[in-house]
Amino acid sequence: MHPSQHVVDPTDRQLIALLRDNARTPTAALARSLGLSRTTVQSRIDRLERAGIITGYSVRLSEPQEHGTVHAYIHITVRPKYSARVETEVRKIADVRSLQAVSGAFDLIAMAATPSVSAMDALIDAIGALDGVERTTSSIILATKFER
Repeated sequence: MHPSQHVVDPTDRQLIALLRDNARTPTAALARSLGLSRTTVQSRIDRLERAGIITGYSVRLSEPQEHGTVHAYIHITVRPKYSARVETEVRKIADVRSLQAVSGAFDLIAMAATPSVSAMDALIDAIGALDGVERTTSSIILATKFER
């Protein structure tokens, strides 16, 4: 079944929110939070995975581990017909955590994290120098108010 054909009910959305908060939460704790049995919760997770709605789990670093890390959104304007090439090259940059195609004044937005301001400056310069990149504009993140 294609993910867009699967109906996600309010309980599924609550379950997904709990897993976003901590994907390693034991099934028994998820069941208590949702007022369901462990078996029901596990079958819902299995169904969401089979349907391609949950496609994987990720690592979120602790606040002390992230302390001192510089985060930025890098808005990228791409020359016509260069999107695939730019995506391939940006994917190779380990400090880029995500790349999204967007509508509006920019074509792509990369979220990057580096150990220092000078490393972020070098990363932004490297993206700007890629064949097909017309220009970049960056926003350094000063504080994260919340994250899900």
